[in-house]
Amino acid sequence: MTNFDPAPDSEAGESRWQAGTDTFGRVYDAVLGLTSPTAYTDVADLADCSPNAAKKHLDRLAEMGVARANRESRPATYERNEGYLEWQDASRIAADLSVEEIIDRVADLEERRSEYEARFDADDPSVVSVFDAADHETVHERMEAVSDWRRAIRDRRLYELARRLAENDGRLIPA
Repeated sequence: MTNFDPAPDSEAGESRWQAGTDTFGRVYDAVLGLTSPTAYTDVADLADCSPNAAKKHLDRLAEMGVARANRESRPATYERNEGYLEWQDASRIAADLSVEEIIDRVADLEERRSEYEARFDADDPSVVSVFDAADHETVHERMEAVSDWRRAIRDRRLYELARRLAENDGRLIPA
């Protein structure tokens, strides 16, 4: 039997953080990777920092709207704010595309959404049962279609937000 250690030797393994990444940057990156409420002590482990430093930076990120905090739980938990990520994506789209290009994309997405509504005779992808098919291939096709439908709905919201940002100089509401 060979000696096998699934965890790399810390001296031989590469750090997951680039040299020069400060603690705030590591906590920020860790928060963006969270998919569920996570204790600040676990975020500290992810960010290779002390729990006190992680909590300090997590509180700051919560104040900025990047993260959501549940300070009532013990220990306090944090999760990424999906709304922040959507705003960031919409801002990128608004900077990269003209208002006309965004409007065209919204129209395309709206058409795709309408096609799925007609195909499945439903207004909402969550009411579609993908397992009502007799064979695996059809189930797989339906799963892909429903996933694409959800993505089209999300993208339409994102491009609509980007349109509002582009039309209002980066603001959601006209100045």
